[in-house]
Amino acid sequence: MSKFSTHSEPNRKLFESDPLGYSASAWVKFGLAKTMAGFPVDISKPATTEDLKNPILWLSHAHALAQSAKIIIQNNPDLSVMPNPIRAACDSQYCAVGLMLVGYSLEISLKSMIIMKDGIDSFIKSEKKIRHHRLQELAIFVPNLSKKEKAILRALTHFVYWAGRYPDPGMGNASDLEEIL
Repeated sequence: MSKFSTHSEPNRKLFESDPLGYSASAWVKFGLAKTMAGFPVDISKPATTEDLKNPILWLSHAHALAQSAKIIIQNNPDLSVMPNPIRAACDSQYCAVGLMLVGYSLEISLKSMIIMKDGIDSFIKSEKKIRHHRLQELAIFVPNLSKKEKAILRALTHFVYWAGRYPDPGMGNASDLEEIL
């Protein structure tokens, strides 16, 4: 059993001592929370596919991504190590990472809503069809999306697929964002 399994409160000292183990322990902590809420979980066993499709766990992850995006977007990076002419490009890339995290958060939120709407078993059966990042397709069940909202979803998809991760899409899709905007 992980040394993190008995800690239900955030503890950055544990993160400092073992960042990878701490960061990978969300299921154990979620299992403890479920047990404390009266839904016993044997955290000594690995999580099942069904366990990991819990929409609350997904929404928690979406929130973590949204909080990370917020920190990036609301704060200026230290670009002092970059040569002066490159700082503006690096800042744009920094902001692109923030938008990527916004897109990932939205993607996980939408998939969580699909789990809630269709149920875990149905989601697992159809998961291969939605194992992508195309936000406008994932949001198909959301009523009355405006043309602008659909364009925002397409633009965020661009950042999730490549613009938040790489300087080049590697697939010849570099002009997609210009087309969207």
